[in-house]
Amino acid sequence: QVQLVESGGGLVQPGGSLRLSCAASNIIFNINTMGWHRRVPGKERGLVAAIGSGGTTRYADSVKGRFTISRDNAKNMVYLQMNNLKPEDTAVYYCEAHNVLSGQSYWGQGTQVTVSS
Repeated sequence: QVQLVESGGGLVQPGGSLRLSCAASNIIFNINTMGWHRRVPGKERGLVAAIGSGGTTRYADSVKGRFTISRDNAKNMVYLQMNNLKPEDTAVYYCEAHNVLSGQSYWGQGTQVTVSS
């Protein structure tokens, strides 16, 4: 059974930084595109950042220049470095593994990020 476990969320002041981590298990990591999504209450979950197995990245316009996604294929880990956080970044952040061969997606349970003074 595929498992994705996020960590690193919390409360931070505006302008601060957080680093989210996602540990994947029971998965062939290097055939998955890994992504971070977020959900704000009352809104649909949306893509924040994604990274392919070769390192190609894409970002939502709202986080470009502030967030950086990275992965460690040897450790089955994906990270999201979030800098210059804003109150509008407050959301539950979810890790996704998308198998590029089967089209199957797997999700973590989410981690809360709150940006507030």
